[in-house]
Amino acid sequence: LGLVVNVVCALILARASHHDHAHDYDDDHLHEHHDHEHDHEHEHEHEHHHDLNLRAAYLHVIADAATSVLAIVALVGGLAYGWAWLDPAMGIVGAFLVGNWARGLVRSTSAVLLDREMDRPLVAQLRRTLESLPAAQLTDLHVWRVGRRAYACVIALRTADAALDAHAVRSRLAVHPEIVHSTIEIDRLRT
Repeated sequence: LGLVVNVVCALILARASHHDHAHDYDDDHLHEHHDHEHDHEHEHEHEHHHDLNLRAAYLHVIADAATSVLAIVALVGGLAYGWAWLDPAMGIVGAFLVGNWARGLVRSTSAVLLDREMDRPLVAQLRRTLESLPAAQLTDLHVWRVGRRAYACVIALRTADAALDAHAVRSRLAVHPEIVHSTIEIDRLRT
């Protein structure tokens, strides 16, 4: 019965993983503090077939199903042939299997959580885009992955141009749709 439930859950999760859903959340804040201008834009796009939470749930039910099969094999071997050693052997096989799947999932999630997967070509492209802004000097750029093909960034610029604001920078960033969240700080030089 547990095996049947796990197989049904795995099928549901596998089917859900093939549907793309986009959730957009825009939130613009404009704060002015002394000579600094901050602008935050949030736009989150979740692609469920690349969602690590969905993958973790799927692996969980697959692991439960696999260990159920191993337990059934151990019970049948024990009843039919008297192989009492088969139960702990299947437990070791199940532990190895679950540990291997968990290791792959931890590797994938840690790359995102530790900002390890920065796309270097994207950073170079962003740098060129930002350095092409007139009368502005790029003083800081930090980019990190927030999804399969989605990145967030923090940008700091220094300029004496009063016309350059966060909205102008954001419109320049529109050529990079993979940037789904940006924090833009503009340091105004006093003339």
